[in-house]
Amino acid sequence: MIVEKTPYPSPSPHINVFTVTYISDGLKVKGLMAEPKAEGHYDGFLYLRGGIKNVGQVRVGRIVQFASEGFVVMAPFYRGNQGGEGNEDFAGDDREDAFSAYTLLAGHVKVKAGRIHVFGFSRGGVMALMTGIEFPEVCSVVSWGGVSDMFLTYEERVDLRRMMKRVIGGTPNKYPERYEWRTPLLELERLNAPILIIHGEQDKNVSIEHSYRLEKCAKEMGKKVEAWYYPEYTHYFPPQENRRIVARLTRWMKEQ
Repeated sequence: MIVEKTPYPSPSPHINVFTVTYISDGLKVKGLMAEPKAEGHYDGFLYLRGGIKNVGQVRVGRIVQFASEGFVVMAPFYRGNQGGEGNEDFAGDDREDAFSAYTLLAGHVKVKAGRIHVFGFSRGGVMALMTGIEFPEVCSVVSWGGVSDMFLTYEERVDLRRMMKRVIGGTPNKYPERYEWRTPLLELERLNAPILIIHGEQDKNVSIEHSYRLEKCAKEMGKKVEAWYYPEYTHYFPPQENRRIVARLTRWMKEQ
């Protein structure tokens, strides 16, 4: 699976960081991996970024933050980014980059068998849900400020419509099936993993309606779901609060 693994400067003396090239759907895709230096076996953590292209790129500090909580972390850049092959298509075929990264983690020598969690931020929310649907054995799915409904994203984010029409190939009215395919709410009955939803109620990038819909749908289907809503926060949380929530959500993951 891994074609190349190169050491990358780590901000932590306890965590090794690597840039990784791996095969996804026949393409060479890039990503970042962070591993605790200490010997032992850890839960795996698939980190699925938001944005597209240069917006919302994977940050080393962020994946090291999660690795420091006792995880082996894999964070795909998605196809077409940072020298990777192919073209990102906003939760279309690039979902395979998440699926292949999950498989890569499952085969990692330091990852406990059957112990992988999936985390999605922003657009990564749909990617995380899709991965949980694809792999029924996923231990938990966390969506932080996450998209759950691609129709709603098109409706709300007027500034993204040109990009979405270009990448997806048209509008929801013209190609509803392409937006349905990118909306994991419609397949949520296939998800086995417990879901944790985190969202700031002042979020203008991804409205909290995405999380309300996900929570409602999950409850109607009898899924295990927990939601942490924060009335005072936007898409981005203050650093101190962010650290506190990271510690809390990683504890929640390990309990699943």
